[in-house]
Amino acid sequence: MSTTTQRIIFLGVVFVVVLIVVFAIVFGIKKPKSTKKIDLEFWSVYDNGNYFTDIIKEYQRLYPLVTITYVKKAFEDYEKDLISAFAAGKGPDIWSINNTWLPKHKDKIVPLSPTMMTIQNFKDSFVDVAFRDLVVGDQIYGLPLFVDTLALYWNKDIFQSSGIAEPPLTWDDFVKDVKILTKKDDFGNIVRAGAAIGMAKNINRSTDILGLLMMQTGTQMTDPQSNRVIFDKFVSLDGQPFAAGEEALRFYTDFANPQKEVYTWNSEMDYSIDAFYQGKTAMMINYSHHIDTIKNKAPYLNFGVAAIPQIVGNANSISYAGYWAPTVFINSKNPGWAWHFIQFMALKNNALKYLEASKRPTARRDLVDSQKDKAHLGVFALQSLTAKSWYQIDNVAIEKIFADMIESIVFGQSTIRQTIEKSANQINVLYRK
Repeated sequence: MSTTTQRIIFLGVVFVVVLIVVFAIVFGIKKPKSTKKIDLEFWSVYDNGNYFTDIIKEYQRLYPLVTITYVKKAFEDYEKDLISAFAAGKGPDIWSINNTWLPKHKDKIVPLSPTMMTIQNFKDSFVDVAFRDLVVGDQIYGLPLFVDTLALYWNKDIFQSSGIAEPPLTWDDFVKDVKILTKKDDFGNIVRAGAAIGMAKNINRSTDILGLLMMQTGTQMTDPQSNRVIFDKFVSLDGQPFAAGEEALRFYTDFANPQKEVYTWNSEMDYSIDAFYQGKTAMMINYSHHIDTIKNKAPYLNFGVAAIPQIVGNANSISYAGYWAPTVFINSKNPGWAWHFIQFMALKNNALKYLEASKRPTARRDLVDSQKDKAHLGVFALQSLTAKSWYQIDNVAIEKIFADMIESIVFGQSTIRQTIEKSANQINVLYRK
């Protein structure tokens, strides 16, 4: 064999090895071994099947032994159906968990094997809040395809007619704008709200907004060792004790207090989303999926989406996270293949397909730049980098407790101090159940 031929063979081998290495780096996932047909069922909520069509087709082209069936469940029945399936030893292979669900559903999950993804790889790939929500110790319990946050929807026409050119950057600005934007009749009745804020039952995601305000105010939501809630406790501010949780609750409920200058909302108002698209309120705080809600309900509404206001003087911006992440059900007969497909979905190119179809903000760090300049959506993509959440032992029970806490103050049933202590005690009782 000539030297030239040997050199060509050598270069060919090197080329193949390089291709294999590049493939491994790009895809970053390890395929389970199987020679038999694999059927995987995938349950989720809110996501339409067409969001995954191209991804599933490509996966099944690469792995023809695997069949994936996607099932969109109604949110109202989803958690109940999952628990029933778990009790019966059945259920999907893959299911989406809310970012607050891990404390109460961890026992229903097969964690991702460290041979398939390391903790460092997770940190490098996804925004910080996903690590806090989905990783416990050295175990990964979910891979997010998106991370949503609360942002400020504002009616541009109402702002401009009121002489306000830009949405508020701080809560101080927000208060000033609410006073200008709120319109009342001669009897003091609100005919147009400055913002949908202050109540619980007729404001979509009111309890998340309160949680956001608490964290921005410096409230320590839970004890880092026990995870029990301590949002009723004082924190130190400039060397002095400060009731941060109480201040956040007071600030939120003042907007529904007729005795306050910022009074702009009450229990008789329309539901916040309806009020916004009908032009009955100038501002609304909500997640990105309501961009389409507004466009579908009021296609000619001139609205914008701005970053959530921040507290003056805070060194770091804080936004509030709400999202879902696929994981693997403990009853799955093929957990390795289930995780393999989830990893495949979360790869950069496939995640981009999902994001373009669903119009959701990314969970991947390397896709933030691709979304940051998009109208409306860009705000949410950038806020994923500053998103925070907090440990909730039972999100459904806590949501009710927070709603009751708001209503108790609005209707004068007890003092802020009494209410926040009672709510903290109610949540901590959940740890003993």
